[in-house]
Amino acid sequence: MHPAPSVIFFSVFSGLGFGLLVWLGLGVPAVTGTSAFAFFTIAYLLAVGGLISSTFHLGHPERALKAFTQWRSSWLSREAWCAVAALVLMGIYGLGLVFFDTRWTLLGILGALFSIGTVFTTSMIYAQLKTVPRWNMPLTPLNFLSLSLAGGALLAGQVKGAMLLIVIAGGIQIVTWMLGDKRLAQSGSDMASATQLGGIGSVRAFEPPHTGTNYLLREFVHVIGRKHATKLRIIALALMSVLPVLLLLLPFNHILAVIAVLAHVGGVLTARWLFFAQAEHVVGLYYGKR
Repeated sequence: MHPAPSVIFFSVFSGLGFGLLVWLGLGVPAVTGTSAFAFFTIAYLLAVGGLISSTFHLGHPERALKAFTQWRSSWLSREAWCAVAALVLMGIYGLGLVFFDTRWTLLGILGALFSIGTVFTTSMIYAQLKTVPRWNMPLTPLNFLSLSLAGGALLAGQVKGAMLLIVIAGGIQIVTWMLGDKRLAQSGSDMASATQLGGIGSVRAFEPPHTGTNYLLREFVHVIGRKHATKLRIIALALMSVLPVLLLLLPFNHILAVIAVLAHVGGVLTARWLFFAQAEHVVGLYYGKR
């Protein structure tokens, strides 16, 4: 699929923000006063900023509020409700830490659960799509959740926990790529099934369905060469996992910590670009693009 920058920024930065809120809700780090204010400011800027950026890809942003009405059937609607619940609960919880030097444990735990729920519902928007076999597997939610928790631990300054989670997230990412590469072939979808002409013989493309482009081709058909994809995967893995872990193994230094965070974010952005760029929507079969 065509990688839209707004959706990439949304899924990466909101994931980091809600990941940090998870740790803060669990009391990690145990901060109050101005320190708590600083951590919550970073978390809300990432989470809310990411959510706002997602509206830039909407054809009618003014209709975004209607998403709240479809929670019975839409993962997008469930994401919206989870995000609001998480932000409200964590906002109240944060007020207790910042202004009253008090940790309201139950609110923190509930806020952490809804923060995890927000990342999970975001991932399910993609994992539910049978039309994109690469996404339609249980590893998609695991990929989103592992990166969110790892990034949150890194932002929360939890060195040992961050190293472990970053390694786990890197491993999940590798397996996701390996299995994802086989998903389109395993789905059984081909030009014969796309055109429903397989019953009368072998099907091949004689001419394109039309001479110009259209919305489907612009949004759902994006082809990236295998050589470039491999190179970008190596870059993504090196930045998101290898470099941060190596930096965290060194004696603690604030500059190195900032570099580790920036490297991790850069790697996740690269991996998320590939997440969309390599997603083979089955509509591409009809146009002979797969």
